Amino acid sequence: MTLLEKSVTLWTSEHGVPERFVWEGERFRVTDTPTPLEFEIGLLTHFTVGPIGWRLQGTNERGDSLMFDIGQFAAGHEWHVIRTYR
Repeated sequence: MTLLEKSVTLWTSEHGVPERFVWEGERFRVTDTPTPLEFEIGLLTHFTVGPIGWRLQGTNERGDSLMFDIGQFAAGHEWHVIRTYR
């Protein structure tokens, strides 16, 4: 597990469910059913987390898959990769 705070460009369905994203210059497809996350403010000391977050599996164009925790922070409404799991 790696704790990250890097922004990600996220595309969602019309219902707001993640479908694909670009992170660190790589394109990923969401290859499982994303799970909504509820964040505790104490987990992240210098960000205020909004109500939106997802745990999902992303697969890049080479076929490599990672699990991602992605959150939307209240300050800028940008999406960020918070954690990755191999």
